[in-house]
Amino acid sequence: MPAHKTSIAIDDDLLKKIDRAARERGESRNRFVVKVLSQAVRARRDVQITKRLNELFADEELQQEQLKVAEELGTASSYGTDDQW
Repeated sequence: MPAHKTSIAIDDDLLKKIDRAARERGESRNRFVVKVLSQAVRARRDVQITKRLNELFADEELQQEQLKVAEELGTASSYGTDDQW
């Protein structure tokens, strides 16, 4: 994936903390900042996915359907033992 350079303004205190954290991990400042930003973007996406799943499973009809499927799967798995074949 192609990389693009960008400029951002960071106050001295925060930059020192970033540099210290990067050094402690044996990473360059750039690699550290890219990792942190990637994690932040992923966390935001995960929150959105979780929110959507919570909305879906809040539906009473869907909850009942999921319980039924789970019960059926639980019954089906009990037939998979060697002594029953």
